[in-house]
Amino acid sequence: MRAVLGIIATIWMGAAPVWAQDLSAIARLLPETSSITDSGRGVSLDLTISQSVPWRVRVLDTPPRLILDTREVDFAQIAAVPRRSDAVVDLRAGVFRPGWSRLVLELSGPFAVKSAAMDTAGTEGARINVTLAPASQQDFAVLAAAPEPEGWALPKPADVPKVLPHGAGPLVVVLDPGHGGIDPGAENDGHREADLVLTFAREFKEALQRSGDFLVILTRDEDVFVPLEARISVARAAGANVLISLHADALAEGDASGATLYTLSNDATDEASKALAERHDRDDLLAGIDLTEQDDLIAHVLMDMARTQTTPRVDRLAEALKAEIKAEGLRMHRKPIQSGGFSVLKSPDIPSILIELGFLSSDRDLAHLTDPAWRARMIAALGTGLTKWAAAEAALNGGQ
Repeated sequence: MRAVLGIIATIWMGAAPVWAQDLSAIARLLPETSSITDSGRGVSLDLTISQSVPWRVRVLDTPPRLILDTREVDFAQIAAVPRRSDAVVDLRAGVFRPGWSRLVLELSGPFAVKSAAMDTAGTEGARINVTLAPASQQDFAVLAAAPEPEGWALPKPADVPKVLPHGAGPLVVVLDPGHGGIDPGAENDGHREADLVLTFAREFKEALQRSGDFLVILTRDEDVFVPLEARISVARAAGANVLISLHADALAEGDASGATLYTLSNDATDEASKALAERHDRDDLLAGIDLTEQDDLIAHVLMDMARTQTTPRVDRLAEALKAEIKAEGLRMHRKPIQSGGFSVLKSPDIPSILIELGFLSSDRDLAHLTDPAWRARMIAALGTGLTKWAAAEAALNGGQ
């Protein structure tokens, strides 16, 4: 799959500083298969990274430079990339805002972005290629001053609803449609995971609230990118009784199909679930407990204590959902309940589960996800499972 991106050229708060990298990146630069070389009268930037990430490229002026922004990439080895171009006079990289990395190529003069693409078809990971061509000073100034196209702005902090009280009343459910905005998720035949799960989440919310037993909040209700930490913050601020993250991924082997329920585990169930966790994972969060004054050892002990109570509840939720999905006659993966290190599930005190509704790499699953009748059946099954789980948990807690 080769995704050719629209070229973005805009001013970004002048000469934004770039400082030393300090993050746990989801991808890393592979310098041995990367290069910066002359290409005719222009420049070719070829970077290999360990996996695909959302990214964008543009030019800035004073001095002329190319800016490559990516979701977290470890650029620690950037100095080891062979540089065979007099047009690139300086090269630096680092974090420029939480969750985002920036690579800066300072140029000897005005250059325009001729092409920019990411190739994810190889076995090494993903390859980013940006080709620059000489430009007049006047044309370059226009490119550097161009406004950012709609939909490519970096994410703003999520709108977090006011805290809702626990206790009597509807079950507070936070639905988390995965991906969004500059992160489309899996793609197949013109369909994007981000769009499909958002449609499902909206319909799921409507069905749950119509019953009167649930109060439902979405982590996003439009095609925007929401960082992982913000998704959990929404659940926490809403006083969530349960967090359900919705996805519809794709696997390279293409033979996986059916719904899968994921619970949190430090060790992935198998290589496929490990790969999915790496794709969804963004930040190793310590959410739900105030750990600001604690050292690492105490932090881990407190989190383990919280999860001791939460984990059995999540396991019972997974079993309840599986039973209702199967009772509805809907297809599930051959391993219907699996585990993985998904960050969105790491809140230690909110029961959280990730549902892969199907796999876009399966034509059958894609047909289901685009079928309103199938979605209605899956929503009914999940709603029944939630209702029975909530009733069972209340009984275990003496009706609380």
